[in-house]
Amino acid sequence: MSDLGELDRPGTPHSPGAWDERATPRTRADAKPPTPRRTAADPVKALMHRHRELCARAVDPLEIAAGLEAHGITDRTATRFRHRDVFALAEEMFARAARDEDRPAPPETTDAFRVRAGWALLTLLPGLLATATVWTLHQTDGQTRTAIAATGALAITLALRAALSRGPLAPTHPTPQGSTPRAPGTTLWTVWLLTYALLGDGLLQAALTGGPDGLPTGTADDPWPVTTAPLLALAWSCAPAAWAAHLLAARAHRKLTTSRNLEDFSTAVRPLLLTALTLYLTALTALLALTGAALSEPAPYATTLPLGALLFLARLLTTHGFTHAPATVLMATAATQATALATVFAARLPACTYLATPVQTLADTWGPSSIPTLTCTTAALTLLTHAARTLTRASAHTPPEPTC
Repeated sequence: MSDLGELDRPGTPHSPGAWDERATPRTRADAKPPTPRRTAADPVKALMHRHRELCARAVDPLEIAAGLEAHGITDRTATRFRHRDVFALAEEMFARAARDEDRPAPPETTDAFRVRAGWALLTLLPGLLATATVWTLHQTDGQTRTAIAATGALAITLALRAALSRGPLAPTHPTPQGSTPRAPGTTLWTVWLLTYALLGDGLLQAALTGGPDGLPTGTADDPWPVTTAPLLALAWSCAPAAWAAHLLAARAHRKLTTSRNLEDFSTAVRPLLLTALTLYLTALTALLALTGAALSEPAPYATTLPLGALLFLARLLTTHGFTHAPATVLMATAATQATALATVFAARLPACTYLATPVQTLADTWGPSSIPTLTCTTAALTLLTHAARTLTRASAHTPPEPTC
């Protein structure tokens, strides 16, 4: 009893093996061994547990490194896991993912990169419908022309929506935060830019000369000229845009399996991005020349090519999950063009003539088309700079990580 009393006495150290069933509940609770801290003892093991799906499906260390990069783990973060950079951390995770015998063979071609006749035909549909609409408009007049124009615009919009919902231009890649990419307002700004390409220059020219006196009719003597060649070329360019995006995705996926580290991957993908953009602009130039000749209209290369580059880069970024920058840049471009038009009409108010001075100066120097040329070129260069940083990351070209 004296020994037991010594053990129960507060402040008395317990010797190993001194556990006794007669101890009080408080003593038994205090004696419960603490849970081992796996994160502190083995931080890599804890990281592998959080990304077990990524480790299970990865076929090389670079794929794990890309997944870690997508989750915000940088080289500086990797030092907390006792590694010099993300790739070194990924190499250890890949080596420790005990699956040498049951490792699945890498698929030769996945659905994301296989050329499918379905999306290829869908990308041709906007051009076909736009051509049919323009041809029909040239054969009609009066109220029938208005009805055909409205019906054709709706049909082309639905065709574009279908073409962008499948294939390389479909937004199937998760955002860096892992959510489905959404870009509210992007469609509205895109519609504005396309509408300006159709009506903007004619409206601005008419406004600077005191008009317009009525709505556009699409005839040769229309005081408010309508340029249909750019829209027709852009509608047909949906097909080369999809093929250029497919080429970029396929080659980037191949580089993902052959690059030694993330820096090598970025260096290899940057020329691919420029090549895809160049191929698209080359195809758009040829289409613009064809549509201009077919419609007997001048081909506005200076305004259409920057607009095409802007829309192509915005779609590439949206497809790979980067939606904020395209929405912001498209909104700023559309707002600038709308402001330019608004200042011309606002200058007609008393004592407000000065408001139209900047636009009047640009129009007198380089013509009304200088407004969309400057705005779209600036916006396209901005998105190209952003794409050179984001679309060259390995995490932008990895398939979505399965969710539990």
